[in-house]
Amino acid sequence: MDLQLASEIRYMEEISLNAWPSHKSELYDGWLIRYSHNYTYRTNSVEQVGASSIPIPQKVEFCENAYRHHKTPANFKINPLIDPSFDRMLAERGYEMRHITEVMTADLDKVHLLEGAVEEFEFGNRLGLPSSVRYSDDLVVLVQPRITDEWIAGVLHLNGTCDPALRRIVPAMYKAIPKKTIVCSIEVDGRMVASGLGICDREFIGIYAIYVSPACRRRKYARAICSALLLEGSHQGASRAYLQVVKGNANARRLYMDLGFEDFYTYWFRSKEV
Repeated sequence: MDLQLASEIRYMEEISLNAWPSHKSELYDGWLIRYSHNYTYRTNSVEQVGASSIPIPQKVEFCENAYRHHKTPANFKINPLIDPSFDRMLAERGYEMRHITEVMTADLDKVHLLEGAVEEFEFGNRLGLPSSVRYSDDLVVLVQPRITDEWIAGVLHLNGTCDPALRRIVPAMYKAIPKKTIVCSIEVDGRMVASGLGICDREFIGIYAIYVSPACRRRKYARAICSALLLEGSHQGASRAYLQVVKGNANARRLYMDLGFEDFYTYWFRSKEV
């Protein structure tokens, strides 16, 4: 792989790792083992972040025992920086390829945002963020600088998270994000029907938690949320954006391409019940 491309992928992996903390994690000989009661693959998987000295089969067995203790599948993240022989070895051990994910990026000076944005500020707001971004047809995106319990509850409702353990630990995961956040939502009759989260790190804003209630789709809500996040990310000093979309989610991918995002690289997980 070209050294420049490898450096850019490593940088993106670092930023996305910062953006989404796990419930618990541990370092083991250059591998970061993350646990989150299987909430997402990213937060419940092994990532190679440093050099190894222990034989690989021994390390894989260690990770399998750890996930067995936590009663979740063992997941290993495979990105383009990982030696292909490692992926083949996991396949030979019975690991299946899961959750293929496409990383997309965009330059903020080239994105195609929903037109007609009017930023509305509350008196005394010292954080530099508007309280809302209003579009045509009375489409209003509410904007907050901090993740609140109410917003998290709305996200868990929108993505269908019902497990009591996850409803207990996921709020702490969101609140553990160490970077500046831009928190967006759309409400109808006082109920949150769409969400989005921007996470600012260096020159990037990452786009996360884009959810829309099934009853409210095809109303440009996701486009409005993403546009508001990219607009405010630019105001906060970001010059580029990234997001991650699961392969096969054609509607989301079409939206992101229309906004101006382009493919960067693909990663996946090798998963096995242990």
